[in-house]
Amino acid sequence: MKYKIVLFLLLGILNLQAQTVKKTKVKKATKTENKSVEVEKEMPFVWHTDMNKAVALSNSSKKPMLLFFTGSDWCGWCIRLQKEVLKTPEFETWAKKNVVLVELDYPRRTPQTPEIQKQNAELQQGFQIQGFPTIYFVNADMKDGKVNFVPIDKTGYVAGGPAAWLAVADGILAKK
Repeated sequence: MKYKIVLFLLLGILNLQAQTVKKTKVKKATKTENKSVEVEKEMPFVWHTDMNKAVALSNSSKKPMLLFFTGSDWCGWCIRLQKEVLKTPEFETWAKKNVVLVELDYPRRTPQTPEIQKQNAELQQGFQIQGFPTIYFVNADMKDGKVNFVPIDKTGYVAGGPAAWLAVADGILAKK
């Protein structure tokens, strides 16, 4: 019994160590010997779940939103898209420069707050999502407290890894 407890604790510790947190790079401007150092501020790689915050960020950064409709814990093609594209360094670099990321998840086993469930259900109905994964590229603005979406185009899983998927995404963003 003691060995099972020790093994369980050891696995828990290893799991915590395996999880990493990506941090934003920020260099502050300073003056040294009459030389000015440029400020470098990189957008963090974050998948937003709150649509209102994502819309505000999209408007302030003047970037379109990438809406990722997924069934993260049951949809095989969604999991494959994440593994092959959305969790790669190439995608991360591209996303930081081009879009505000929004994950709209419809899990079967993972709990969600009632607010997120309601928001995601309304967006699924509004965008008429029939299958997963579906990725919409949209612009949005707030008028009279309501969000108005202007779709650019949509895509889903594209075979060929990050290069193939990003080529499709760049073609879509060229339309904006």
